[in-house]
Amino acid sequence: MAKTIGNPVSWTAKMFGHGSHSLGSGTGELSGKDTDPIILRDLTLADLRTALSEGFQDFTALRTDVMFIVLVYPVLGVLLTWFALNRDMLPLVFPLMSGFAIIGPVAAVGLYEMSRRREAGQPTGWGDAFGIMTSPSFMPIIVLGGYLAVLFVGWMFAADTIYRLTLGPEAPQSLAQFVQDIFGTAAGWTMLIAGLAVGLVFALASLAITLVSFPLLIDRQVGLPRAVVTSVRVLRRSPVAALTWGLVVALLLALGAATLFVGLIFVLPILGHATWHLYRRAVEPHR
Repeated sequence: MAKTIGNPVSWTAKMFGHGSHSLGSGTGELSGKDTDPIILRDLTLADLRTALSEGFQDFTALRTDVMFIVLVYPVLGVLLTWFALNRDMLPLVFPLMSGFAIIGPVAAVGLYEMSRRREAGQPTGWGDAFGIMTSPSFMPIIVLGGYLAVLFVGWMFAADTIYRLTLGPEAPQSLAQFVQDIFGTAAGWTMLIAGLAVGLVFALASLAITLVSFPLLIDRQVGLPRAVVTSVRVLRRSPVAALTWGLVVALLLALGAATLFVGLIFVLPILGHATWHLYRRAVEPHR
């Protein structure tokens, strides 16, 4: 029998009902029930290429469904940028765009689930991306997403502080003047260098705690602490491959954001699916 989701309104209400139940009973799931060893493998640059290739294959197989899911992110990006430009908050536009590298992993959670189902040979559609709302790991996923939100807000606050200490506190008169101030003054170069250095710290923190943690939480009930520790272990075990992956993600997200966020419709799902396959190459399958 073909799988259907029924009336969209009733289906959404049902899913949120299950999600609320998972949240209400999920506090005990933060520590997890799966205590089996988590065995890691070394990651290589070849693994990154393979993960991206397999992620692209998932995208082409599910493109209609995944593009529907991620359509909200470029729309949200455009709205936030419009808000910044119209509220004399121009200095925060670049931090806002680069902040996608911090919150991107949680935005792609549904894509990990779709890749998992496709890998297992199960029927997969956009509705399955919301299946995590009924998962025992839903609470740890929500909490980890909250940590990333705090990290994102911290980055925005740091970027604003750097601007105020260098070129601020007044807002720039125009975009052209702002660009001139950045590249044509010592204060502008100080802001640029300091901003990039501090931004790198935030990006590394996000990479360390999310490299494989979200896929691991979807795959196994290991709990939030073990998922984050495992992610850090993968980074420490294969630093070259992990840091290269972080650079690839940042560059692709920047490319997607630079196209007025339209490119994120393609970049985000490909990276999301690829992250699942990277997890499969970093962590031995659970027997």
